[in-house]
Order: sequence, then C-alpha cells, then structure tokens
Amino acid sequence: MENALKLEQVGEIARLTIDRPEKGNMLTLEMLDYLSSLIIDAGCDPDIKAISITSIGDDFCLGRDPDGAPEQAPKNGLEMREALTAPILGFYDAVRGADIPVVATVQGRAAGFGCAAAAVCDLTVAADDARFSLPEMKNNLPPTAAISAHIDRSMPKSVAWMVYSTDEIDAEMALAAGFVSQVVPASELYDRSNEVLGTITSRSRASLETCKTYLANARLMETPQASDYAANMLALVMSSK
Repeated sequence: MENALKLEQVGEIARLTIDRPEKGNMLTLEMLDYLSSLIIDAGCDPDIKAISITSIGDDFCLGRDPDGAPEQAPKNGLEMREALTAPILGFYDAVRGADIPVVATVQGRAAGFGCAAAAVCDLTVAADDARFSLPEMKNNLPPTAAISAHIDRSMPKSVAWMVYSTDEIDAEMALAAGFVSQVVPASELYDRSNEVLGTITSRSRASLETCKTYLANARLMETPQASDYAANMLALVMSSK
C-alpha cells in the first residue's frame, strides 16, 4: 500500500502522490484511511505550510477500487456506514480539518471519489484536458458521499447536473461550477501548481491557518457575525506579530 501512496517533504510542502496508474489511481478503503492519516499528520506538523496531492499517470483518480471492498458484506446499515462510507468521509474531514491549504493537481479523468477529492481540496489546479464526473447513478447508487464533498465548494445545480445526467464535464465547466480554482494548459500544469504552492509557503503559517479557518466558518454565519469574526481573527493575528 505504501508503494501506491507516497509522502515526501519538500521544504515546507508535504507532497502526497497517488502512484497506481495501472488501476487508474483508484483507491481501496484501506488506502483511503492511510491517505487521510498522512494528511492529518502533515496538517499538524508546524514545519509544513501546504499539502500537495498529485497522481502518476494519465488520470488523476477514477474513484474507489471495488476490489478493496470488505471480505464480509456488512450485516446492517451501521456496519455498512462504518465499513464503506467512513473511510471516504474521513478523507473529506482530513482535508477540511487540516490547518493549512490542501492543493490538488488534476490531470486526465477524475471520476466518483476522484472528482469529490478534487473538489474538497482548498485549491484545485486542473489541466485543460481534465475531465470530471459523478457516474454512480448509472448503477442506481446515489452519490451522497461525493455530493457532501461538493456541498460547500460547488454550485448546487452544477452538482445536480453531474449527478442526474452522469455526464462528464470538462475543466472549464468545473471552473464555472466552482470546484476548480484554475485551468491551465496541460503542458504547464505542474509548473503552475508548484508556483501556487511556492506562493502559499512564502506566507506565515499563522496567516494561512487564519484564512482557512475563516473560509470554512464564516459562510455559516449571518453577515454581521461574519464581519465581527473577521475583525477578531485579523486583530489576533496582527497582535501576535
């Protein structure tokens, strides 16, 4: 499993690489748990300011690997939730819960969980030939877990289109939907991603943590409370310098 998921610290960046191109970079549930633990650990490391998620091969990630399903079928809904959905939701929680920005770099296809993983990251840089899809309804499987990754990232009607039509959308449509941050020519993908990561790591960790916390919480507040929260957080950071 460790051969398929690689962690390398480069300066102040934790670089996580999915290296399973022969499987379209699909991840088993066990791999998802491991990937989440790497993100959690990197997010807690005071020497790390950004987390990068990339993959090797033609496609970013084609979703969950069905070959990694539990050997024994869950006996009830609670067991099914724990066995099948907990690792997926745990990944989303790890990304959202990391104190620092998580940046996805997407090439090729991102399907199912792969699409949701790209969406849930704080920043997503996509090649102009990238493609995104939520194909689960082809098998009458409601992709509620994947939708939960999009819920605070994407335009609701754009997600609904992907869910109900099961159509693949291109990178420009994903940008318009809100879950891709920037689209660049495929030949420039990694240069641009590295440039963004370099910009992030040039900032103080305290400022990065403050921005991520505010972006996550302010949207849940009424405007007056969000304004007060902004003033308090800014004052706290400035007074600590």
